[in-house]
Amino acid sequence: MRPLTIEHVSKNFGGLQALTNVDLHIEPGERRVVIGPNGAGKTTLFNIICGLIPPSSGKVFIFGKDVTKLPPHKRASLGIGRTFQITNLFSNLTVEENLLLSLKAVDTYNQFPLTPLLSYKHLCSRAEGLLNQSGLWEKRNVSVRNLSYGEQRQVEVIMALAQNPKLLLLDEFSSGLSSGEIITITSALKSLSRDITLLLIEHDMDVAFDVGEFFTVLHMGKVFAEGSLDQIKSNNKVQEIYLGSPQ
Repeated sequence: MRPLTIEHVSKNFGGLQALTNVDLHIEPGERRVVIGPNGAGKTTLFNIICGLIPPSSGKVFIFGKDVTKLPPHKRASLGIGRTFQITNLFSNLTVEENLLLSLKAVDTYNQFPLTPLLSYKHLCSRAEGLLNQSGLWEKRNVSVRNLSYGEQRQVEVIMALAQNPKLLLLDEFSSGLSSGEIITITSALKSLSRDITLLLIEHDMDVAFDVGEFFTVLHMGKVFAEGSLDQIKSNNKVQEIYLGSPQ
């Protein structure tokens, strides 16, 4: 069953037509990257998939279920994880506390809202494992606001992965990162199990071509082209609108 199917989705904001009849079919285990120039409708598409905004028309299916009218938390319960173009963390809390909140959101055991986070031993154990794997264990007690921007992006990705998503959406995760930080996160993404399907928006073509296996090009709110890495690189029209005219 496909993790994600989008059928004829359009979105307008008043007089602005952000998306027009977008179709998207994502297969299990796929590494799909959505690329396109600024204003192409990429983030609007992600927000519709996650339920942050409704489409003006069309339908969204997650694992075969019509979720077009479902709120974000209902979609998350089906197995969606998401990072944002701008970090979306609790800046006054520590790295570990942010991660524990993410784990608690999908925990079905001992749901008592006033219980201190650190009292959930099974969640603390899971958080410790994730932080050790990511190399952030030594900074578990550091407030997120005191981390570098790259470290904050790492925490956000870890928080998304902590919820064991079947479909992970990453919105320009490399934005603002150093080359070393990009290598770290990219390596982690490439090592993920194929049980997790990846859908990325990415402006850095080196990153997109490193992680992605199949590409969707949006232009002026429409699907302009789709194909493999070689097909996209050799598409002259894509070169003209986004990658730069071929020499």
